[in-house]
Amino acid sequence: MNKIIAILLGLMITMITANGQLPEKIEKNKTYTTSSGLQIMFTEINSKNKQPKTGDIVKVHYTGKLINDSIFDSSVKRGTPISFALGQGKVIKGWDEGIGYLHIGDKAVLSIPANLGYGERKIGTIPANSKLIFDVELIDVTEGVKPFDAKGKDTVTTASGLKYIIVKKGGGIQAASGKTIKVHYTGYFTDGKIFDSSVERGEAFSFVLGQGRVIKGWDEGVALMKTGEKVRMIIPYQLGYGENDYGPIKGKSTLIFDVELLEVK
Repeated sequence: MNKIIAILLGLMITMITANGQLPEKIEKNKTYTTSSGLQIMFTEINSKNKQPKTGDIVKVHYTGKLINDSIFDSSVKRGTPISFALGQGKVIKGWDEGIGYLHIGDKAVLSIPANLGYGERKIGTIPANSKLIFDVELIDVTEGVKPFDAKGKDTVTTASGLKYIIVKKGGGIQAASGKTIKVHYTGYFTDGKIFDSSVERGEAFSFVLGQGRVIKGWDEGVALMKTGEKVRMIIPYQLGYGENDYGPIKGKSTLIFDVELLEVK
């Protein structure tokens, strides 16, 4: 009887491992199915390397295929990996889960059911309710974006209603209208949730200042900066996206931007 119970317990543990989270020791070229329905098979294993946590910025190379093996997208073909913050809903659910299991240098095949992909939506050449196959490689992991520490810093309010806080003074070139500006930025809602970040993408943003290429609060606030400076701008909706919804930004939203001025040309 004890032997039977032991066998049953062993089977239960195996089932939990196979259908829940991944086992501690991963075997190469073996397919594991998680509780969500995601299937993952590791083709290269580097378990001693860093593994990302929620909020970390991951850099990934990938090739996406349908079940008929036709490729619909590939960062490998473009020669440029993508970067995103893990676990923040910036990618499909199957990616947020699957990439989280990898270590730097790992390669894997993710088989993503429709409910963890694009669901009932048709996206480009991807039909609705499609199972997706991704060959992925985790290239790098860096610490996630942290808000600027503005505690104890003076808040200046301009005549327009823009509020800005100099977090780090810059001693470089003064930004000016007509100049090409390069910045890194992270945009937050007032609840602290990030809605956009050049830091997460690993790609600085450039624009011509004072030409209406950005929201009014940016044209005004960045003009007050010097290279090397870090500023928090608190932008009322009148200087932002106005009364109407704009993507994830609801109408009449006050927006917070942490901005670092990198270059003025």
